[in-house]
Amino acid sequence: MENTTVVSDERSPISRERLYQEVWAEPIITLSKKYGVSGSYLARICTLLNVPRPSRGYWARVAAGRRVPQRPSLPDPKPGAEIEWARNGQARRAPLTFEKQPRKNKPQRKRCDLPALHPLLEGFLARLNEGRDSIFNPFIRPIKRLLPDIIVSKKTASRVIDVANELYLLLEQHHHPVTFTPHGQYLFRHSVDEREKARGNNHNSYLWSPSRPTVVFIGSVAIGLTIYEMTEYVEVRSIEGEYVKISDLTPQQIKKAARSYSWTTTRDMPSGRLCIQAYSPYSETNLSRQWKESKVGEFPGNFREIVKELEVDAATIAKQVEEVERKAEIERIEHEKQREIERLQWEAEKAKLATEEAVRRRIKAKKDSRDELSSIINAWTEAKRIEEFFADAELRAAELNDEERELLLQRIKLAREMVGGTDALQWFGSWKSPDER
Repeated sequence: MENTTVVSDERSPISRERLYQEVWAEPIITLSKKYGVSGSYLARICTLLNVPRPSRGYWARVAAGRRVPQRPSLPDPKPGAEIEWARNGQARRAPLTFEKQPRKNKPQRKRCDLPALHPLLEGFLARLNEGRDSIFNPFIRPIKRLLPDIIVSKKTASRVIDVANELYLLLEQHHHPVTFTPHGQYLFRHSVDEREKARGNNHNSYLWSPSRPTVVFIGSVAIGLTIYEMTEYVEVRSIEGEYVKISDLTPQQIKKAARSYSWTTTRDMPSGRLCIQAYSPYSETNLSRQWKESKVGEFPGNFREIVKELEVDAATIAKQVEEVERKAEIERIEHEKQREIERLQWEAEKAKLATEEAVRRRIKAKKDSRDELSSIINAWTEAKRIEEFFADAELRAAELNDEERELLLQRIKLAREMVGGTDALQWFGSWKSPDER
């Protein structure tokens, strides 16, 4: 028997609940054909949506009438996780559930209970030493991208690791883990303007950026963290392809500059002073703040104040995200209403076009039927006139001798066969009424 699998042309999102019911109602390879995708692709969709599916051999046991394991229940979606298979557009996500206030009843962890070096920073100095810098970009560009969000020059690399370690461990002491953005969470990194004093709006320094933002979790709220070295706009001297600040020139460099071709200009150079940038990594939220060193070595003196401010910011971010999700839900409902209106309008337009086409066909059928009937009547009238001609010829043939009469009658017979009959019923039987067309 021929396989007549029907591919669904439905492009609307498929909910987790619906997909869960379907994957337990028929084999996934059969279900995938319904949606026009491969079985492995649909299995990945189930994994993405955290939808449990039958294990290998389940359907063979069902076919053999053997006992099968009990179907597991559909787990609740994780906060912020996708809750539908969006076949056309962006998938909806589960609400981000935040604690209204970070928990403060836990006693601080002791520093001796923490590692000397935060796990994110293990091996980081070696990765920085492997990185590249150039005359156009004085900051290190590590080869690897899954690294802490730290931007620094080679001269300040060792110190920035000490500063980052102090900040990360202090946050850990307050039960605020510092980590990379977890898989499956869409958190966005803010851009960095490393200039200590911005000049104009056109700025593109092509800084290195990590593959995943570094975040600290205050309760369940993520806050992005970037530590970077600021630049200052100063006068520099070019000596053998390297820019050196005029204030930092040594006597040997001055002599070298005098002996070789060099020039003086102004440009942004690493200042040795650091900046900590904290921001909301959630879409359509706008909280961002910076703490800058006014002189080298101020960090980590004010880190305890920074931790307190981050805890306050967490509550602000939670409120912002809740407001964004509320507006997004309103927009989604309005979008669904608009889609339904457009669908009804399209259905009405199709019905209108179908009605107009039916009317057009009825009018054409009546015209064609009338034209054909008129053509049949005209042809029949002409045939009757010809028949009168044949009858007159036969009447006159009776006056001829036998031989001439026989010859003439044969010719009349042949002529009648060529013209066809004059039976009105025969002609009318070939006519089609409007309803027969």
